[in-house]
Amino acid sequence: MALGRPGAHRGDATGVAAAGSRRIRRAREWAVLSDIENSTNAAGGDPERIRRLLGGEELVWLVDRVRRRLERGEPVAGNTTLAGASLEQRRAVERLLGRRGRTGGSLTVSLDEVDAVLRRSGAAPEGLSGAVRELVGEIVDRSERVAAQARQWVLAQASLDELTERRPELRAWRGWLDSTGLLRRCAADVVAAEELCDGLARVVDRLPAADIALGRLAADTTGDAHALDDGRPLATLALSAARALAGAAPTGSGSALEKRVAWAAVGVHRDELSSTVLVLGLPGGSDSTMGRILTLARAAGEPVVLTLRQLTRIEPEALGIRSTLFRICENPIVVASAADAVGSDCPPLICLSGQPSTAARHLLGMLSGAGADFVYHGDFDWGGLRIANALAQHIAWQPWRFATADYLSALSRATRGTLSGRPTAAAWDTDLAPALHRHGVRVEEELVLDELIEDLTPGGTRARRLDRVHRNDDRTADDTEAWQSQH
Repeated sequence: MALGRPGAHRGDATGVAAAGSRRIRRAREWAVLSDIENSTNAAGGDPERIRRLLGGEELVWLVDRVRRRLERGEPVAGNTTLAGASLEQRRAVERLLGRRGRTGGSLTVSLDEVDAVLRRSGAAPEGLSGAVRELVGEIVDRSERVAAQARQWVLAQASLDELTERRPELRAWRGWLDSTGLLRRCAADVVAAEELCDGLARVVDRLPAADIALGRLAADTTGDAHALDDGRPLATLALSAARALAGAAPTGSGSALEKRVAWAAVGVHRDELSSTVLVLGLPGGSDSTMGRILTLARAAGEPVVLTLRQLTRIEPEALGIRSTLFRICENPIVVASAADAVGSDCPPLICLSGQPSTAARHLLGMLSGAGADFVYHGDFDWGGLRIANALAQHIAWQPWRFATADYLSALSRATRGTLSGRPTAAAWDTDLAPALHRHGVRVEEELVLDELIEDLTPGGTRARRLDRVHRNDDRTADDTEAWQSQH
């Protein structure tokens, strides 16, 4: 019989299940339509109906899309598309809008249409935006928050802006600070940033200083003697300004030596013992411990490292200073070679070891005050020119084999050493920087050691000329002019 056919039985069951499913969907659709139509004149929003219309699992993606637009400050309008939408997600949208959707792999929903449905139904008088806020709670407009935070950061840096307005030489460093985001990395929040900027402005405004201890600078400007200790945010920021003020890049190697040199370049010493200067052949004397040490070292032909502590506790006479000529070099290799080759006969020689330390500046100031004259030699590279320019801010000096002609003469020995770094002019020789730039080769002091040692050897032609020119009893204008033209 027909009723006994297995196929007919299975077909009937499938048909009944399909019909049941259609009835369930239709009932849901009518429930939604009833909500919409029966509440057109509702006085206000209805949270329960909003949850019924938009709160289902199938519409989570739609609510999330609207929430993100609100957070970004974007208008809730236009279309939004869900790729790979499931059947349930499609049916949920159809029930919400009260019409069949298009077929295809993706599902596109008009936000304007959803907004109109919610407003018209009275479930959400404020539309889709209000409905989503009802479902997810408070939504912060991130664009407004970002703008507000940006304004707060600008206000937090007001003290730095005022400082750079008064001191234009800091503007390049200030621009670097903004471009790198270093301040934001050093400050936990805007409140901390404002406090940090205020302290930074006070510190930088004291630079360059006249030989002050780092801890004293920190205490005077912030009330905390350790505010400029290594690793502290203020120290990181202030050190970048110190480098910039010295004519270097705001970044450095970060080594202990590099930091000490950077601070020293703007008149700040980390402590009285870490700031040193290397000397050879200083006369010394018998009236003080330091004088006797220098006398013994000169007799032995050995270099001496003087600390700032030692230099600030003696009078110039203890150094045996007379009106004489002092040679200055950039690198310790010159002092070591002079000690080996010339020994106790070496004339007074001072080594800067890079940028002049506080101890070096203090010593040179003592010598200058006693009537000494100076000649200087350094590396023929951009760093060497910067060091020489910095030295000229503290004492007057003449070049010692440190002019354009000397550079050109030494080029044949410079088989390696490509010039790199940021160019700078040579204050004592306008032709030197263009020559370096044109040839693109650096010449370090090691390459001209033989000439420098010959100049330091008593009896050498140049040594005799230098000494004669700088004796007070027979110096003449002609001698001085000849010496300057040759050195």
